[in-house]
Amino acid sequence: MRAVVQHALGGPEVLRVEEVPRPRPLPTEVLVRVRAAGVNPVDWQTRTGSGMASVLGEPPFTVGWDVSGVVEEVGFGVTTLAPGDEVYGMPWFPRAAGAYAEYVTAPARQFARKPGTLDHEHAAAVPLAGLTAWQALVDTARVSAGDRVLVHAAAGGVGHLAVQFAKHLGAHVIGTASAPRHAWLGQLGADELVDYTGQRFEEVVRDVDVVLDTIGDRRGDDTGRRSLSVLRPGGQYVSIVGVPPELAAEAAEAGLRTHAVLVEPDGSALAAIAELIEGGRVAVEVEEVFDLAEAAEAHRHGEAGHTRGKLVLRVAP
Repeated sequence: MRAVVQHALGGPEVLRVEEVPRPRPLPTEVLVRVRAAGVNPVDWQTRTGSGMASVLGEPPFTVGWDVSGVVEEVGFGVTTLAPGDEVYGMPWFPRAAGAYAEYVTAPARQFARKPGTLDHEHAAAVPLAGLTAWQALVDTARVSAGDRVLVHAAAGGVGHLAVQFAKHLGAHVIGTASAPRHAWLGQLGADELVDYTGQRFEEVVRDVDVVLDTIGDRRGDDTGRRSLSVLRPGGQYVSIVGVPPELAAEAAEAGLRTHAVLVEPDGSALAAIAELIEGGRVAVEVEEVFDLAEAAEAHRHGEAGHTRGKLVLRVAP
């Protein structure tokens, strides 16, 4: 089968399409013919030696965790899926899934049936970003009706789904995003929007119950500490990029809670997300689709920042 393989850590140019052995499913696993694979920041971070590189070990390896495709074969004991089923999932994370390839194998219960209203390219945009937002807001913060939720980078892959999940849960949703994204995010359900390019969010946002931070301090603007200042007593700061010990200590002293979330495979949550998508309550934004051989270009585009929604690789027609 064809797969995108890298033999060294480095820039996008290390990503090359090669012929590699096709995997075979073990008991409880399924073999999925990949139709599309989502592209996520963790992919290019891992490619350069950060992200999940320490989990994957030394190259060669194949990055990617978002999969949408068709079940080709099932291993012994699998009863929930059958050949021909259209599925989507985020298998194995943070271990290697090898999603930038024509086939993947993984436990059947790490997949769910693909939303019937989505093509494979849009379905592949959902698993990692969707599960991250779901596990942060539903499982960790337990957002409920009436909560005030601030979503940083609301126009991004995780952010635009988090806005919709929070709204579905009955929250008052505030998002940070550049001004050109505001009208679109308002259509997705955001109640208030702050243009981070021209205004500091802590100057206009207050009494927040939950902050979902998808940025951290990588922009050098102290987003984490500034986020604590907008939380009401007992509020929760939920970060998908880690919580430094000093920030956790500062939050605890102020009577605030902090959570560092790392997404996990969850077929049941994907099934719940699929129901929301099929019911028209959640929309999935894909900014651009690249062919598998264009994986390097997809990484260049993503690393440049400011993607609206997600980038996706088309693996097979």
